[in-house]
Amino acid sequence: MNKEVIHTTDAPQAIGTYSQAIRAGDLVFLSGQLGIDPSQGHLLEGFEAQAHQVFRNLRAITLAAGGNLSDIVRLGVFLTDLSNFARFNEIMSEYFTEPYPARAAVQVSALPKGGVVEAEAVMFLPSE
Repeated sequence: MNKEVIHTTDAPQAIGTYSQAIRAGDLVFLSGQLGIDPSQGHLLEGFEAQAHQVFRNLRAITLAAGGNLSDIVRLGVFLTDLSNFARFNEIMSEYFTEPYPARAAVQVSALPKGGVVEAEAVMFLPSE
């Protein structure tokens, strides 16, 4: 199976040994996105600002892959404080409509660069 690297300058550049996304067949695997503003290269302040930026970054990568957020079938969410879970759901509803992707949300002790929220995704894009 061929793997295709997906890359865009509209999302933060990888800060390690990984790709923003990889397409393998009809699936696109999006690496975890933090609330980093790609134009400035810095982490935004506060949970809400970071959560919105996470979705903007995911959207930029889905567009670079030839899809959009509605093509995401699974979302993995990492929060440093589960008390933000309800607010995360509210913010997510601004970017997704039913049917929502399958999702897991877990609390973690820390995220890279001091982030408070990160999300990764799997997108289904049927071959033409």
